[in-house]
Amino acid sequence: MDARFTDEQDEIRRTLRELLGKRCGPEELRAAVDTPAGHDPALWTTLAEQLGLPGLSLPETYGGVGCTATELALACEETGRTLAPTPLLATVVLAAPLLLALGTDAQRAGLLPRIASGGLTAALAVPGPALGTALALTGHDRHGAWAGGGRAGGVQARRAEGGWQLYGQVDQVLDGHSARLLLVPAHTGGFARSRVLLFLVRGDATGLSRVRQTALDATRPQGRIQLRHVPAELLGDEAVGTLPALARLGDTAAACLAAEAVGAAGRVLERTVEYVGQREQFGRPVGSFQAVKHRLADAYVQVQAARSAAYYAAWAAATEATDGATITAATAREETAGALALAQALEALRRAAAEGIQLHGGIGFTWEHEAHLYFKRAAGDELLFGPVHRLRAHAADAAHVFEEAGT
Repeated sequence: MDARFTDEQDEIRRTLRELLGKRCGPEELRAAVDTPAGHDPALWTTLAEQLGLPGLSLPETYGGVGCTATELALACEETGRTLAPTPLLATVVLAAPLLLALGTDAQRAGLLPRIASGGLTAALAVPGPALGTALALTGHDRHGAWAGGGRAGGVQARRAEGGWQLYGQVDQVLDGHSARLLLVPAHTGGFARSRVLLFLVRGDATGLSRVRQTALDATRPQGRIQLRHVPAELLGDEAVGTLPALARLGDTAAACLAAEAVGAAGRVLERTVEYVGQREQFGRPVGSFQAVKHRLADAYVQVQAARSAAYYAAWAAATEATDGATITAATAREETAGALALAQALEALRRAAAEGIQLHGGIGFTWEHEAHLYFKRAAGDELLFGPVHRLRAHAADAAHVFEEAGT
């Protein structure tokens, strides 16, 4: 593994940081989260036209840039620094890879170029609390019970004249209230033969009802989706398993989420260091007190360790995508890198955000200051993709850490 970044990777980080610094300040962030969509369409258009961000990890055949999970993770680190209100996670990290992996040639050709251009946003309609299990980060479900079970709950699919129809409800879907395309996991067949398949639903489909829900983290807008005999199109081939594809997606998603959390942690720590260097108490800067120095030093070490773990997870995900034909002891360890990096990054963000609030004093948890937004991002991400102890426990089980030799 070469730990050095290429000139192209450094340029992606530099240009994205420069653009977000101009277009995504605290005031712009608050204005965006207050809109019905919860993000700024103009910013997303700019990121698409100037940087090609929506198509960063898509093949050039479909209008993308053709980069790997490493470059996508670096981009997520920069958007995490500013808590940028964009459809990046829902559309690019979660939905687009499934379209690429499972879609037919016609579906890929029809949808992926529109995503790469920024004209089409998409959302994976997995219930928020089940995301960690669906992506095989906090558990492994071979039967898709997280989708509601075959008898009742979740979304049911049945064949109809000319295609399929969906019926059910999904809560806490990231960008589910605003995405123009929904990828909906649904149960097919009777209870005994039930299996989960992915379906494509247009945002303006008949029988589809969507509403934005109040979320702890306003920078991660969520929606409730209700489907009443909604016409849908099967994604890909019915014979191809949906659950393994979701599990494979988990490695890349975890690496991107870890990088995003590291970016947020680094930024809130920078702001805190800057503040304690200016605020005076007893005639001297607060940052000159040894106790404050120790707390910030500990947080800094934790953030840097999490950054290293996130970079390794991104490298492992990119390597697995290009050379995953054989399973060796090394690749088995790499398969758990994403979950472990995400656990470490969420802890680092929670620590850095908590220190930021504490050392900012009374202003740290007010709407006028953005420190509380970073703390809510840490708490919200752990609710959606964790908790941390389950991420680590499942990684340990996957790596057979606690199994006795010879068993």
